[in-house]
Amino acid sequence: MLTRIRNGGRALRPVVELPHSRIKESIAKVLKKEGYVSDVAVEGGTMKKIKIKLKYQGKKNVIEGLRRISKPGLRNYVGAMEIPRVRGGLGVAVVSTSEGVMTGMQARKKNLGGELLCYVW
Repeated sequence: MLTRIRNGGRALRPVVELPHSRIKESIAKVLKKEGYVSDVAVEGGTMKKIKIKLKYQGKKNVIEGLRRISKPGLRNYVGAMEIPRVRGGLGVAVVSTSEGVMTGMQARKKNLGGELLCYVW
């Protein structure tokens, strides 16, 4: 998912489509809430797709970088006080907690740890 968003932004694509899963949908909604993408839509019946409308400032993508942290081969779990600040607070850490997918700031406020999914800046 992150690679499709990264590649779509570099190619100046207006919309990126990807296969649906609940975790991808949750991450996309966090990105929309934080202002990195302009719209997220789920379409289709049995074979759902997520359409993510990318956001640009002129010819420059709003998302400067994406980095996957927790991988299938090596999961990365952090406690509430161990959630890192991304780019000195200018970026967002996306964390999967017991209360759902949220930003690192929200998880810290709720005193929740979880799986550190990715960084976005």
